[in-house]
Amino acid sequence: MKNYGKKDIMRIVEEEDVEFIRLQFTDILGNLKNIAITASQLERALNNRCMFDGSSIKGFVGVEESDLYLHPDLSTLAIFPWRPQQGKVARFLCDVYRPNGQPFEGDSRYVLKRAIQKAADLGYLFEVGPECEFFLFHTDENALPTTITHEKAGYFDVGPADLGENARRDMVLTLEEMGMMVEASHHETAPAQHEIDLGYEEALAAADDLITFKLAVRTIAKGHGLHATFMPKPISGVNGSGMHLNMSLHKNGGNIFHGSEDALGLSREAHYFIGGLMKHIKGMAAITNPLVNSYKRLVPGYEAPTFIAWSAANRSPLIRIPSFTGEGARVELRSPDAAANPYLTLAVCLMAGLDGIVNQIEPPAYVNGNIFTMTEEEREALGIRRMPATLLEALEELEKDTFIKEVLGSHVAEKYIAAKKEEWYRYSTQVSEWELQEYL
Repeated sequence: MKNYGKKDIMRIVEEEDVEFIRLQFTDILGNLKNIAITASQLERALNNRCMFDGSSIKGFVGVEESDLYLHPDLSTLAIFPWRPQQGKVARFLCDVYRPNGQPFEGDSRYVLKRAIQKAADLGYLFEVGPECEFFLFHTDENALPTTITHEKAGYFDVGPADLGENARRDMVLTLEEMGMMVEASHHETAPAQHEIDLGYEEALAAADDLITFKLAVRTIAKGHGLHATFMPKPISGVNGSGMHLNMSLHKNGGNIFHGSEDALGLSREAHYFIGGLMKHIKGMAAITNPLVNSYKRLVPGYEAPTFIAWSAANRSPLIRIPSFTGEGARVELRSPDAAANPYLTLAVCLMAGLDGIVNQIEPPAYVNGNIFTMTEEEREALGIRRMPATLLEALEELEKDTFIKEVLGSHVAEKYIAAKKEEWYRYSTQVSEWELQEYL
C-alpha cells in the first residue's frame, strides 16, 4: 500500500498528464459507483469537499438526508492502463462520510475497516488471498452479453483449445500494471471458464483489489469482443464460478495459524477460527452468496460446497486446509462467489473467525471422506449440516444471526436484507422457461 501525501498526488497527476480522476465507492450490494472530476478540481477532492446525492444510491440514505461526501483514500491512486495515454484517467477509492465529518454507517468499506480495527485491538492482522473465477462469453451484434462460447477447453488446458488465453494474459498484465500481485491464472473446468488468483494482502487492500479486479477484467474482455461475467452459475450442467478465500491471521509478525497441535500443522487459534466460521456460515451466506443464482452453484456434483464441514484431503467440504506449512498456513473458505460485496464478505469472515478465537469455539472433527457420496445417515452421524439452499433461506439465517447483523451494523443489515428480499420476490413471481416446458 502506497503512502502518498497530497503533494505527492498533485505531482503524480501533473507528471503523468492525468486529466480525469474518478472518485469511486461501492454501494451495499458491492456495485462500483463513481463521479468524475477534471484535474483542475483535484485539490477540492483531496480536501474532502466532493459531495454527492446519497438518496440516489440503493441502500444509502433518504431524500431528507441526502448529502454525503467522498474522502479519497490516497493510497488507492491508480491510472487506468486501458484509457488514452494523453489526458490519462486515474481513480481513487473513497470512504463515504456524513456532512458532520462522521463515517457513513452504510459505507461497506467502513464496515470492513471497523472489523479490521477490532482485530487490531486484539493484536491481529488479517490477510487474504482470493481465487476469482469467471466466464468469458461472446457478445451479440448489439454488443450485449450472451452465454455463447465456441471453445471446449477444460481444466488447465492451453491454447489453441483455450480461446480466452490472450484475453486472460492481457488481464493479468493490466492488473500488474495497476499494482496488483497476480499469483497465477489458468483455464478452469467448464468451457469458457477462467481463474485468476490474486496475491496475499492485508484485508482492506485485498477488498480494494477485488473491486478493481472486476472492473479491469470486464474492461479488458470488452476490448477482446467478449463479456466477462462473475455470475455464479450462468450455464446449467457445468461448474459454477466461486471466489475461494485463503485467510490467515498474524500477530507480532508471525502467522498464528501455524502450529503443531494437530496432524495438519494448525494452531489452536486456527481451530477456533474454523469453529467460528462454521458456527456463523449460515448467517453469512446471504453476504458471501448474495444472488438468487448463487444457490444454483451450491448444489452437489459440481465441486461447490453444499455441506458445512472441513478437511485437508479433499475439496468437497466448505473449508479446506491447503498444504502450506509454517508462515504459509491458511484456511480456505470455498463457498463465496465473486458476486459478493468484498468488503462485507471479508468483514463477516474476519469477525466470525475472531468470535471463534475469543470464545474458543471448537470445530467438529475434520472429514476426509467425500461428503457428496455419503448417505444422509452418515452425514448426520458426523454432525454435518447443509448450507442454505436458496437466497430466501440464507436471508432467514442472517436475520437469526444477531452477531453477523452486528458486524454489518443496523443500517447495512436492514437495508441489505430489504433489498435482497425484494430481489427474491421479483424472482419468485417470474414464470421460467423450465416451468413452461414442464407444465404448459
